[in-house]
Parts: sequence; C-alpha cells; structure tokens
Amino acid sequence: MGKTAIAIRHVGFESLGAFAPAIRAAGYEILYHDVGIDDRERLATLDPDLLIVLGGPIGAHDERNYPFLTDYIRFIAKRLERGWPMMGICLGAQLIARAAGSRVYPGTVKEIGFSPITLTEAGQKSCLAVFQESPTTLHWHGDTFDLPRGAQLLASSQLYENQAFSLGENIIAFQFHPEATSTGFEQWLIGHTAELAGAGINIPRLRADAKMLGESLDKKASIVCRSWLNQIQV
Repeated sequence: MGKTAIAIRHVGFESLGAFAPAIRAAGYEILYHDVGIDDRERLATLDPDLLIVLGGPIGAHDERNYPFLTDYIRFIAKRLERGWPMMGICLGAQLIARAAGSRVYPGTVKEIGFSPITLTEAGQKSCLAVFQESPTTLHWHGDTFDLPRGAQLLASSQLYENQAFSLGENIIAFQFHPEATSTGFEQWLIGHTAELAGAGINIPRLRADAKMLGESLDKKASIVCRSWLNQIQV
C-alpha cells in the first residue's frame, strides 16, 4: 500500500502549489481535505503518512467565529504528541503553534508581497538552505505567533521574527509561502481583493513580481520540499 499525504485546504486557491510535484515524486498520493466541505469527524479517524495544513484568510485564534478550529487544533495536537510528519504553511503554521501551546495574535502590520527572509544558523542547515543565496519569498499574513517551547527558529523577516520553525525532524512550519508560484497567482489576487485593498497593496506590482519570480519560486519550492521529505523519520 502506498503512502498518503492529506492536505487540509481552507480556500481552493491556496493549495500545495509547487510542493505537489515533489510530494508525488516522493511516492505520496495527495488527498485534499476541504474545510467546510469534507467531514472533519472522518478526518479525525485517519492517520496519513504526511499531513500538510495549508493557508487561509481566517485567524487561528478565532474560534468564536469559526468553531471548527477547535477540532482541527485537536487533530494537529494528536500528531504533535506522536511526532508524526507534518508541515504547516501560514495559517497552518499558526495552527501548529497553537496546538503546541503557543499564542497566535494579530501582528502590528500586514506583511504582503515578495521580500527576503534571513535564516538562523539552524535554518542554514535545514531544508531552507536554498534561501541563503536566493532569499526572496511570498509573504501574506497579518497575524503572528510566539515560538513554541522546544522549537528551533529557522527564519525571520524584517517585519516578523518568527517566519519558520521546526519541532524535531518531522514537524516544520512556514509563516511565509514557499509553495507559491506564479501559476494560479491571479486567483490569490481575486480571492484576497478586500484584504489587498484594505492594506493599500499595489496589485499590478504584486502580479508583475509573481510573474518575474515564477521560475525561481518553483525551483526553490521543489528543493525545500524534497529536502524536508528526505529528512523526516517514519
């Protein structure tokens, strides 16, 4: 029986992106669990070989408006306790932080657009090493989180210190979007139009940046994902 990877998806256009080919190449069958559509009680009975918790526009701390978050945090906490392979991206990283007992809260400024990250010493030895020479990536968040106890900080940006962390070999979380590529990026601009307008983001400039960086983003995504999958312990 082959390996399975379940990706928890909150909005359709924030998918695995450029990570998907590397995950399939590593022998995983990818299954999407769409929040608000698929049965989360059934999800709780599944033990995929790999779990990826993707991004989305809601707050990881907003159970009052989105009570389903409680169930997903519980599911993530179960995998954390067992050390099972898991990756979080943006909202997914925040949900992992919450499941690990850390605080998630609104940041001081929205960080939206393409800008560099800086790797810590641990980050330079991690799957993010490719960002040493080519540090630009996509940022798209307004919330942030405290680093979980026992986590290794891997990357920071000019605006936010906690941009990536690991918990052992099998758990990794990215506040930024290393999976993003120019393919399908227009859907991000459409789906997040209210947020972009509210933050005063120059949409034509953001579109142009995505197009210019597309090939570089794809290459880095593949390297990051392959490197991490090669290091996890199963």
